[in-house]
Amino acid sequence: MPVFESPKPFFHPIRTLAGDVVSAYRPHDHRWHKGLQLTVSDLSGENFWGGGSYVRSAGGYVDLPNNGTMRHEEFLAPGVERLTWHTQAGEHWADEERRFAVRDVREDSWALEFGTAITNVRGEALVFGSPTTNGRPMAGYCGLFWRGPRSFEHGEVIASHGEGPEMMGRPSDWLAYVGRHDEVDRSSTLLFMSAQPTDWFVRTTPFAAVNPSIAFDRERELPPGETLSLRYRVVVATGAWDRARLKAYVGEHPCSE
Repeated sequence: MPVFESPKPFFHPIRTLAGDVVSAYRPHDHRWHKGLQLTVSDLSGENFWGGGSYVRSAGGYVDLPNNGTMRHEEFLAPGVERLTWHTQAGEHWADEERRFAVRDVREDSWALEFGTAITNVRGEALVFGSPTTNGRPMAGYCGLFWRGPRSFEHGEVIASHGEGPEMMGRPSDWLAYVGRHDEVDRSSTLLFMSAQPTDWFVRTTPFAAVNPSIAFDRERELPPGETLSLRYRVVVATGAWDRARLKAYVGEHPCSE
């Protein structure tokens, strides 16, 4: 993977049980978007997201020699991965243990449980930020990030505390994205659940994207030697689930389980 794309593990292709692909890989507008991935747009000035970095003084994105790498080291057990985070200059800043598993397989849905524990080994604080913390409004992406297929543009957003694109930057217990497929007469739904309070980055245009942000508009500091633990559930469902169906699922399968 090119260094400019900030190499890291990712999930793709992600499919519904009907066989429809609900993730995008290296789209021409953002080559560093790869399915579902955990990534950080600004970590103490280093870019583990990919692409350029938003620079407040420049008023836009600038290509800098700061594209870090999340390096796969080994699988400790099935679904348990050890990674190390390195800056482009080669400094080792973080250790991570990542856990993921498929759960709750039903006739029309399945769930990906995803957890991570990121430990600061830098020797000084790590500061999680985003383009918004650097001055760009409504661009607070940082953390677990999903990029949907092209046909999902202008999809429907349903959340526990609202709906539509106006959920950008707002808190919610869960958020779902309903998109339509080309070629087949079907829709699919992705339900994102976060075990920790979050403000959501969500777009329906110019592309479909969802991110329960770690640092939407406020930086988050991780002291030396401490660990940041995060847990999520991503439900991949066939069909367009409505609010009642989503609420019922969340009630039966809380992310805190």
